[in-house]
Amino acid sequence: MPLNDQILELANEYENYIIDCRRKVHTFAEIGMYEFKTKAFIIDEAKKLGLTYEEVPTTSVIVKLDTGRPGKHIALRADMDALLMTESPTNLVGTRTCISEQPKAFHGCGHDAHTAMLLGAMQVLYALKDSLNGVILFCFEEGEEPNSGVDALLAALDKYEIDRIWGIHVYAELEEGKISVEAGPRMAGYCTARVDFIGKEGHASRPDLAANPLFCSASFLNNLCVAFCNQITAGETVTMAIPMMHVGNESNIIDNKAEIRGTFRFFNDEEGKKAQEMFHNIAVHTAAMHKCKAEFPLETINSAVINDEESAIVAERVLQEVLPVGTVVDCDPWYGGETFSKWLRKYKGVFAFLGIKNEEAGYGANHHNEKFDFNESVLKTGAISTVRYAVEWLRNDL
Repeated sequence: MPLNDQILELANEYENYIIDCRRKVHTFAEIGMYEFKTKAFIIDEAKKLGLTYEEVPTTSVIVKLDTGRPGKHIALRADMDALLMTESPTNLVGTRTCISEQPKAFHGCGHDAHTAMLLGAMQVLYALKDSLNGVILFCFEEGEEPNSGVDALLAALDKYEIDRIWGIHVYAELEEGKISVEAGPRMAGYCTARVDFIGKEGHASRPDLAANPLFCSASFLNNLCVAFCNQITAGETVTMAIPMMHVGNESNIIDNKAEIRGTFRFFNDEEGKKAQEMFHNIAVHTAAMHKCKAEFPLETINSAVINDEESAIVAERVLQEVLPVGTVVDCDPWYGGETFSKWLRKYKGVFAFLGIKNEEAGYGANHHNEKFDFNESVLKTGAISTVRYAVEWLRNDL
């Protein structure tokens, strides 16, 4: 039987298994660093196949499928953490298929589906192992949302010579069942924009004896907007959001501290660093104008998710071979961030978008929204795509 037909037949056979896995993981709904039930479930599934596994702190897991024949090492990754938020019992049009057992944890970004699709791909690839060469590593990453698991997981992979990687994210803005594997920037990098202005507290009757961080903050925001419009390189896409400013609690007390919090999003890392440096410089100089001091709490900067061109070309070709005509499509970059950016800075590979949008059926609420719901009809497509990409590197000397 031709390879593509084998994959499709096995995907049909395991579709209900994948759906069941997704529902179980959805009901577990564990936040980053606490995915204990989810980890145990993954390990049990690996044990049923007789596969070896490695537990990586805190709750990540690497399952290893070794064909016993020399060949490439392929790492397939899924994140598995839920969000710290309450799930609505309904999606956009009606009752959900399943709901979290945890009152304040919810798979509102689709990581339950990512885990299920990788477990399904593991079943299919195990069934195909006699016709493959090399090693497949199924990597289940804890804490993608808080970035708590990626560094330890990548460090655990250092013992292997990884040739290619694959990741997939369901996407509420892409039409149901469509998949995108384009080369280049796919998800935005981001850096924090955080500053505390420290002034001098005082009474409202004598503002001259105080250093009011409120006026410092207001001046800073105006200066920042002017500089942002005039200093970011023309043609580069950088977005800035400052959703939070907090200072004071009383009408007659001048507080000594103001807090401002926001983020920059970008697809060019150098431009992102430039935006963060601009933020710092303006904060320091504005603070001096107002007899305040600028302090910068813990900051982070993550790179954009950028697909390797060669890997993307291979992915597009083989997915077009195995999926119905019109399934593989182009898709605009997504401005959300993802820890898979660190994977793609280290290894060559692809991060795919899998569309779930079908508003008439209730699917299409934004990620991280209480109405977000997953469209189970696309699970098989995600598993087929994962398998077909992996098999191509394991059956050919590319």
